[in-house]
Amino acid sequence: MPVPSEPRPTIGYVVSTWPRLSQTFVLNEILALEKRGLPVRIFSTKDPDGEPVHAKLAKVRAPVTYLSFRRRVRAILLANVRIARRRPGAYARTLLLALRLGRAGVLWRLLQAGYLADLLRRDAVAHLHAHFATGPALVAMLAHELVGIPYSFTAHARDIYVDTPPRLLRAEMEQARAVITVSEYNRRYLLSRISPDSDGKVSCIPCGLDLAEFTFHSPRASHPGPALILAVARLVEKKGLGDLILAADLLRGRGHAFRVEIIGDGPLRRVLEARVTERGLKDWVTLRGPQPHEVVCAAYERASIFVLPSVVAGDGDRDGLPVVLLEAMASGLPVVSTSAVGIRELIDPDRDGLIVPPNDAPALASALERLLVDAQLRDCLARAGRAKIEERFSIDRSADRLLAVWDPPPRGAAL
Repeated sequence: MPVPSEPRPTIGYVVSTWPRLSQTFVLNEILALEKRGLPVRIFSTKDPDGEPVHAKLAKVRAPVTYLSFRRRVRAILLANVRIARRRPGAYARTLLLALRLGRAGVLWRLLQAGYLADLLRRDAVAHLHAHFATGPALVAMLAHELVGIPYSFTAHARDIYVDTPPRLLRAEMEQARAVITVSEYNRRYLLSRISPDSDGKVSCIPCGLDLAEFTFHSPRASHPGPALILAVARLVEKKGLGDLILAADLLRGRGHAFRVEIIGDGPLRRVLEARVTERGLKDWVTLRGPQPHEVVCAAYERASIFVLPSVVAGDGDRDGLPVVLLEAMASGLPVVSTSAVGIRELIDPDRDGLIVPPNDAPALASALERLLVDAQLRDCLARAGRAKIEERFSIDRSADRLLAVWDPPPRGAAL
């Protein structure tokens, strides 16, 4: 008789909000792990806010538990009482740690961690993996302090450069079994924040794509009307969209036929709309607001050029390795971006994309102009870009690398 295989350990994913339209990379990662037979549970620190959801969400088998206080205050408090009674020493030490971190909101995260720890005691989750060094990684770290469960986390961009104080970031990294980030640029930054004897735990694993979602044709089908220049981004300073509007004004002045569509939402929407109006660009530049992933993919197919003029914002916020650049390249779009942050790890200038200096609207306009007038260049960059994504940025490759970081899989802790 065949020997039954040993059940694989369950991984608990701690996320900020589930589901989240802008975090397709987390959805893809969970689906890839489930495809490999790994049981997953999802713990969300916030309730969903009613935004559109990805069609693939229905494929996720993992149960979801919300740790937010809305409608759960009594359950959270009782769970913390149970953990404090069962593990008084650990609870006292974790409370002192939370107080030493000295950041507003840490005590709330401790209560969420206590609730999570109480759930873990009954649900046999072997390892926690958090996305973002903010609330999710903090909750995972505090749950680790309470009940000893190992954890890892993936750091992205704003979470490490702006939102997480250096002292807290260092504590999260030093207590974690492994730290993942999406670019070597980020990895070097994280290594500068951790003790040298812990640097071996920091790995670079870019977010992977499900390539089946992105249609690739070479050469691209032509569409009637002016060429479409597409940007997909949150409307915040670090995306450099003000430079794109200035570049559009310069291109119009040079007599080029084109349209710009910007998909996304954010606090700068009214500012950008006002800038479009002030420069008389309403017939050239459209802000379409947030759209479901399927609409974004359709826009990739209609577009001629993709642009993301990333910059380092005044508060230090910056991109890690923007997933939309990966998606555009996977769709067979020639891309234009900047030399800011880790983007040069993705784009080899004049081989699989064009790179310009950040905060340089004239240079951005010139790069877009090169592509508008040269169909052969567009096609060459697009084919090389798709080949790079297939080779280095598939979700299967990223999931296998993540599993290798966790290997051998943790077998649980004494809860």
